[in-house]
Amino acid sequence: MYILAINPGSTSTKFGVYQGEKAVLEEVLRHSAAELSDFSSTIDQFDFRKQVIIDSLVKNNFDINKLAAAVGRGGLLRPLPGGTYAVNEKMLSELKSGKYGEHASNLGALIAYAIAQKLNIPAYIVDPVVVDEMEDVARLSGHPKFVRKSIFHALNQKAVARKVAKDIGKRYDQLNLIVVHLGGGISVGLHRQGQVVDVNNALDGDGPFTPERSGSLPAGDLVKLSLSGKYTHREIKKILKGQGGLTAYLKTNDGREVVKRIKNGDKEAELVYRAMAYQIAKEIGGLAAGAQGRVDYIIITGGLAYDNEYLMPWITESIKFIAPVRVFPGEIEMDALAMGAQRVLTGEEEVNVY
Repeated sequence: MYILAINPGSTSTKFGVYQGEKAVLEEVLRHSAAELSDFSSTIDQFDFRKQVIIDSLVKNNFDINKLAAAVGRGGLLRPLPGGTYAVNEKMLSELKSGKYGEHASNLGALIAYAIAQKLNIPAYIVDPVVVDEMEDVARLSGHPKFVRKSIFHALNQKAVARKVAKDIGKRYDQLNLIVVHLGGGISVGLHRQGQVVDVNNALDGDGPFTPERSGSLPAGDLVKLSLSGKYTHREIKKILKGQGGLTAYLKTNDGREVVKRIKNGDKEAELVYRAMAYQIAKEIGGLAAGAQGRVDYIIITGGLAYDNEYLMPWITESIKFIAPVRVFPGEIEMDALAMGAQRVLTGEEEVNVY
């Protein structure tokens, strides 16, 4: 079976054609600011993004009539359990309207569905960022006006969790795992027997600070700053997400640049980078308590996991007493999309209805 996987990003459209677990064609189609400036909203890019995929398939001499399914990255929808979902009219309507927010990932289901309809094949999404399997006890924040939300790197977290399970000859739902995604945003999730029962809201920047997010700031000081009259609502949001973390301290969101500075003797860079590692380790430790210490593996993934000189040693030294640590640098989101669709097509997993 050939499966078309589609992962739209803010300035690129990734797609791949998979046969079984093997990618037979992979492309990253990058879009310049000039190209995207013609569109007033993300959803307006639909026809453009769909066409560049079709054009690339034709250019690579792939016959789209061979496809058994199309699968797109899930966008901002209502909170829902993890799994593979069939794209339907309700989902399409909510993504088009931006009811739950506007993001490039919203285009994934729309493009997959449009291509699938032409070929009379199914269209799916897999583990969108709004996957919500949190236990009730983890939702309470400390005040009923504030509810902890599950928004995280669900697709990649669950993919690497399943990979570890397969590697050791067990099922994902047989293990207790703590999975850490280290990117521009950082999410740390407790996976208990196939359910992510606790995780930080990585979209708003809760939890550890990150390359560009401030993390969980001192609440009283944040309130004072917000009411000082010196900052607009938009500026406060930028402090929390976009201009926080490494960006605020070191004026860069690039971990490679920070490593370079440390090697050149920059003590401030080393302190800030070490503090980020410290906060990540503390978040992991907190979830270990949530699992009552019964953790089979700690899995670390994402772009920052490539740093084997500083960040990985600092984190693993602090947490290795909890459970064995496995590191998978980068992300396997494209593979995860294809495998999610394949599990449904082969009957290994039931398809969910939105």
